[in-house]
Parts: sequence; C-alpha cells; structure tokens
Amino acid sequence: MRSRTVRRSATAGGIYLSAVLGFLGQILAARWLGVEEYGLLAIVMAVTGFVQLLFDLTVEEAVIKYGFRYQASEQWGKLRRLYARALRIKLLGSLIAGAAIAAFAPAAHAAFGHSSLLVPLLIAASLPLAAAPEGLAGTALLLKSRYDIRSYFLVVSMGTRLVALAIGSRHGITETVLLLVVAQAVTTVLISVAGLRVFRGFPQAPHEPLGADRAEIVSFIKRSAIASSVTTFQGAIAPIVLGIVSNPVQVGLYRVALAPQQALAAISSPVRLILLTEQTRDWERGDIRTVFAGVRRFTIGAGLLMLVAVPPLLVFMPDIVRLVYSDKYAGAGNAARLVLVASALLFVIGWAKSLPVSIGRPGLRILTHGIQALVLIPLTAVFGQLWQATGAAAALAAAAGAFVAVWAVLIVRLNREHRHVPPVPPPVPPAASEETA
Repeated sequence: MRSRTVRRSATAGGIYLSAVLGFLGQILAARWLGVEEYGLLAIVMAVTGFVQLLFDLTVEEAVIKYGFRYQASEQWGKLRRLYARALRIKLLGSLIAGAAIAAFAPAAHAAFGHSSLLVPLLIAASLPLAAAPEGLAGTALLLKSRYDIRSYFLVVSMGTRLVALAIGSRHGITETVLLLVVAQAVTTVLISVAGLRVFRGFPQAPHEPLGADRAEIVSFIKRSAIASSVTTFQGAIAPIVLGIVSNPVQVGLYRVALAPQQALAAISSPVRLILLTEQTRDWERGDIRTVFAGVRRFTIGAGLLMLVAVPPLLVFMPDIVRLVYSDKYAGAGNAARLVLVASALLFVIGWAKSLPVSIGRPGLRILTHGIQALVLIPLTAVFGQLWQATGAAAALAAAAGAFVAVWAVLIVRLNREHRHVPPVPPPVPPAASEETA
C-alpha cells in the first residue's frame, strides 16, 4: 500500500511539473512570437494534431486492455505478438499521417489566407513519425503499473518542448516548428529505450498467434481509432474552423483562452492516468464494484473542488490573462471565462476518457465525443464568425454541456447493468507452514 501511495504521489508530481513546463513554453511562445505568428503556430499544430490522430491508429488502448488480460493469464507469447502487430500498425499510420500533412501544406494558403504556412506544415509532416513509438513504449510502463516513470517522461517531453519554444520563438514560426520536431524525436528515443527495457522484463516466450482474440482486438482497435479521431475534434478542429471563418489573430487569442482547459486537464491528469491503469486491471480481475466506486469518488471530489475554485477565477480571469500573456492578449479574457466553465464541467467527469477503455467499450467514446463534435463544429463556425475567439469559446462550452449530459445518462445505465455483479472475494492467505506455526 505504501509503495502504491508513493508511486501515485510521484506520478502527480511528475505530471504537474510537466504541466508547468508546458505552460512556460506556451507563455514564452505567445509573448515572443506575437499574436498573429502565435496564431499561425496554433494553426500548424492543430492541423498536425488533427491529421496525426486521424490516421495514426490508436493501438495503445488495445495494448493496455489486452496486455493486462494476457499478463493476468500469463499468456506471454500473445503479449509479444500483440506488441509486434501494434508497432507495425503504429508506424504505418504515422507514415500516412505525415503524407497527408505534406499533401495539405500547399492548400493551406487557400484555407487560411496566409502564405507563410507552407514550409512549417511541410516540416511538421515529420512529427507523426517522430512521435509514433512514444505512446506504445509508454504502455509497457503502465502494464508494470509504473505510471510514475511514465510521468517522468512527460517532464522530459515538456522540458525539451520548452527549450524548443524558447529558442525557436525568438526566430520565427518555421524555426519553432523545426525545433519542436527535434524535441519530439529526442523524447521518443528516450522513452522507447525505457519501454524496451521494461518489456524485456516480461517472461520470455515465442510469439503465439492471437487466435480467437484477434477479431476482438481488431474490433477494439477500430472503435478506439474512431473514438480518438472524433476526440481530436475537440482539441484541433475548433482552431482550424476559427482560422477559416476568422483570422490568425483570433486563433492566437483563442489559443491563449484555452489555458484554463489545459490547467484543469493537468490537475486531473495524474488521477486519470492512475484510473486507466488500475481500473483496467481491476475490471480484468472481475472487481467491477471497485471500478464504479472509484468513478463515484472522483465525481464527488471533483464537483466540490470546482464549486469552490471556479467562481473567483471567473471574476479575475481577464486580469490573469493580461498578467500572464501581456496586454496584447486582453481580447482573450471573456473567451477564457467561457473555456473555464467548459473545462470545469469536463473536469467533474474526468473518468470519461479512461472508463470506456477499462470496461472494453470504446464505442461509448464514439457516441459521447461524436455528440460533442456535432455540437462544437457548427457552433464554432457560426459563433466564431459572429463573435470570433469569444464565440468559439462559447461553442466549446455548449459542446461540453452536451457531453456531460450524455455521460450522466450513460453512467446511470452502466451502474444498473452491473448492479448485481457479486463482489470479488478477498484473496485467501496461504496456510502457515508447521515450521512457521
């Protein structure tokens, strides 16, 4: 128990430190690039992130889900085969994503009305391949319940990214994107070495065909990939749509207004990482009641925290924006207030991302994030044209409300479905030997 507590504390410390480094990088880039160039950088990263997750199939969730299953049943040959197939899929998807970004680059001027996006997008086309093995290497750490080590690599990732933004933003958007690619490559190499070392610690066994599990795993990957693609709309599609109906300056203001979302996501990130690891393990062991008890505790605790923290932040948010990002970003104040409301709603149900993976129903993410996207995309186009960055933030708040409402219904139904599942009996301690007696 003490070891688990130490790991959880270390995980929280690592994730919070990585969040601080990430914020510092964004603040430096926003101040040194200026509103318009920072908006252009936001467009480049939004396009890259959107295409990357659209084509780069999300195999990590399947590896975590079935990796715990094979670990519990000691099917080490299947575990090794699962990783081998997942790596191939990951690399293929990243190559397709990079090609798609490079193909879009010449059309960026027509889409966003700015000619300086061509070269940065061509450079960013190498990001998917540079990042491809990182997530898969991290799953090996999670299968060993070493989410603390995974959080340390988040610190490394954000640290190298901070250096890239600090140096690159002094010179321009092209140099910034180039250094971000280098930073990602360095991070991927480091975590891949660590992940490979942990993976080699599993018992040796020849690759074993997945057999009857293959169809189930393929279906899981397909649903997870669709869910992740839909999920990318929330982070990437809004800046893209706003850039089309407005201009890079408004995208820069909107990007700054998203700071509350990033802050609350960072605060809940350690808990969500721990929930993904431990709830998946508990579910595969049949301890379903523990999983839903954890969901209830998270919801109540997060709700009480938001009731206390949000009101004063709403009052002072415009002042905070001007203080942190300078007066040039004063126009992001009201947008940041709306983003804070949206982020607080999502914070309360922070388990919604990991729970569908833990219980083996990624289709729930497709449903919930699909509804969220159906609200977000058209409202961003309409509100963004009318009220620019503030309108895009209002669309985000409306979409968050719809997302929470759908999950409120789903979690009640899930609890009813598993209400009569008997609790898992506690393990029986081994009988004491005569010598010990």
